Amino acid sequence: MRERQHLADQIAAVERLERELRDNLELIELGDAEADTEVVAEAEKMLRGLAAEAEKRQIESMLSGEADANDAYVEIHAGAGGTESQDWAEMLLRMYRRWTEQNGYQTETLEYHDGEEAGIKSATLEVKGPNAYGWLKTESGVHRLVRISPFDSAARRHTSFASVWVYPVVDDTIVIDIKEEDVRTDTYRSSGKGGQHVNTTDSAVRLTHIPTGIAVACQSERSQHKNRATAWKMLRARLYELEIEKREAAAAATAASKSEIGWGHQIRSYVLQPYQLVKDLRTGVESTDPQRVLDGDLLPFMEASLAQRLGGEGSEAGAAT
Repeated sequence: MRERQHLADQIAAVERLERELRDNLELIELGDAEADTEVVAEAEKMLRGLAAEAEKRQIESMLSGEADANDAYVEIHAGAGGTESQDWAEMLLRMYRRWTEQNGYQTETLEYHDGEEAGIKSATLEVKGPNAYGWLKTESGVHRLVRISPFDSAARRHTSFASVWVYPVVDDTIVIDIKEEDVRTDTYRSSGKGGQHVNTTDSAVRLTHIPTGIAVACQSERSQHKNRATAWKMLRARLYELEIEKREAAAAATAASKSEIGWGHQIRSYVLQPYQLVKDLRTGVESTDPQRVLDGDLLPFMEASLAQRLGGEGSEAGAAT
């Protein structure tokens, strides 16, 4: 039923675009015949909006991977560099929350570890909504920030790194077989903003899959039982994503001319000083308004990365870079 509704929504959207295209073309003809420049200008404005929507839906139509339609987990980890990197990790967390708000997604914070002086050491979000993983999957990698440090009394320029890892929420139709003896369970006290909402018992749960070294943690609930169940769900998702990654790597090996940035490598630079620039190192897409990007304007970067992955228009830019 969910897939049927998704297809019905897609068909309805295409039919609406076609209808509005016809209506606005007729308005332009009518305005030209009556020399009504205001009607023509308004219809042309509407056509430009339709063109932008059609381009976005064209990208969405290419989200055909087996997990693209699923919800997503987004893990953020501060890199080496102490307070600087931890502050940068919190900026990235805010950026993805803003993106989800602007695009109609819901989020739940599953894990959150405060930094030593500012920012965060790590955080995990669950992003819920259609094609959440499909859109976010190209955000995995290392993000680099260059700025005058607010924590440096000498006002020197610092470079900070933080990593982002995106993997799909596994739905009930996908079975992931994990041996319990291969998983180590650790419990600890939740950490957060402080006050009465922080647990005083060992309710947080961390699971480590020994054969792969994959570790996940959850502290969103006060019940250890609920956190354990969520952590198992996250672990299944990570192992599923690992299998998808292996398949993609095997497919990429047959097309050496279309080399793809590996997980964990630097994918994007955000320069705030001495100039203003955000540049995606895979596609060459740039923005001279870093604040707008940090406020969640990520679609141009996501669209270009998706097009490049699928052999679309982004490939030439990526090759040039």
